[in-house]
Amino acid sequence: MIRLAIARQRYNPHGGAERFVARALDALSAEGRVAVTLLAREWPEKAEPEKTAPSSQDWRFQKVDPFYLGRTWREASFADAVRRRAAEYDLLQSHERIPGAAIFRAGDGVHAAWLEQVARTRGKFGRLVLRWSLYHRYLCRTERAMFAHPALRCVICNSRMVRDDIAARFGVPDEKLTVINNGVDTEAFHPDVARHRAKMRARWGIGNEAPLLAFVGSGFARKGVETALRVLAALPPVHLVVAGEDKRRARYEALARELGVIERVRFLGVVDDVRPVYGAADALILPTLYDPFPNVCVEALACGLPLLTSTSCGAAEWIVEGRNGWVRDALDVSGYQAALKNWLACRETEDGRRALRAAARATAEPYTLTAMAANLSLLYSQAVLKLKA
Repeated sequence: MIRLAIARQRYNPHGGAERFVARALDALSAEGRVAVTLLAREWPEKAEPEKTAPSSQDWRFQKVDPFYLGRTWREASFADAVRRRAAEYDLLQSHERIPGAAIFRAGDGVHAAWLEQVARTRGKFGRLVLRWSLYHRYLCRTERAMFAHPALRCVICNSRMVRDDIAARFGVPDEKLTVINNGVDTEAFHPDVARHRAKMRARWGIGNEAPLLAFVGSGFARKGVETALRVLAALPPVHLVVAGEDKRRARYEALARELGVIERVRFLGVVDDVRPVYGAADALILPTLYDPFPNVCVEALACGLPLLTSTSCGAAEWIVEGRNGWVRDALDVSGYQAALKNWLACRETEDGRRALRAAARATAEPYTLTAMAANLSLLYSQAVLKLKA
């Protein structure tokens, strides 16, 4: 029996990162080969990891919650506590930046790359704050130490963008870098969600034929709500629904009023089931500053929605210009406006709309949860074989 520990500070069994590994671990433990212990500060009561089939999976939770003050101490204290427990297990997989982990899932991408993108939106003072922040300096230093650590055997990347960046910045050899794209439930996320179209649009007061963009995600500054609103200003026929929350939501509502688009924007807040949103929309817009590979992109594509996203989004590598979406720089408002004009032209006819939907769906179809679990299962099996060698 292989004893595997997974480190995640705030473990949410329904989160994308956790669901990513749960399915593969289920396949391995069904054969009685892996016992999993979750090392986390927090564990939601009455919550259990998602299961895809009955199994003998041995899931245990071990609370690792050392005292801290401030976010830098929070990261460092958790990493130190996890390292002290690592000897109790055969393999340590981390979803946090912890030097000494055998497997690292780079679900958040490269922190240094994220900082470079954020700096583009800040003035001189803001850039200095980022540069000299103890928290960011700690993460960048720890990130570099983690990738250089001799214990590191494998890095799971969810896009080629992240894999190539890690290889270029840190010199991690190709044999340690594995790309496993996010999977999607292609039955739950399917073009037949369009059955919600009339009902949802009626609720929002949007005509059934009006071009409608969906934006899905919280953390509006990073995900690009401001860019989406500015793009809308030059395209009077287009409407936008924003599913997600942000503590500065009022600022974005004020910007929508200032730009004269407030009547064409609906801020929905947190949405428990996003499928009706996809069903009501004609495309997904996500001009994100930096996103290794957001689940919303593969979900929207699976629902038949073309995607408008940024060059710093991992999902951009799936896009063929004008066929299943458009890609522009995160801050290129005029570029997105031109892309949307192209999109509007493509959807003028039923044949054009049908072609966009079909191409989007075809893009996502190979990336099923079953395929993702198989890839992960193979990776873990190889790690187990190396451990026994």
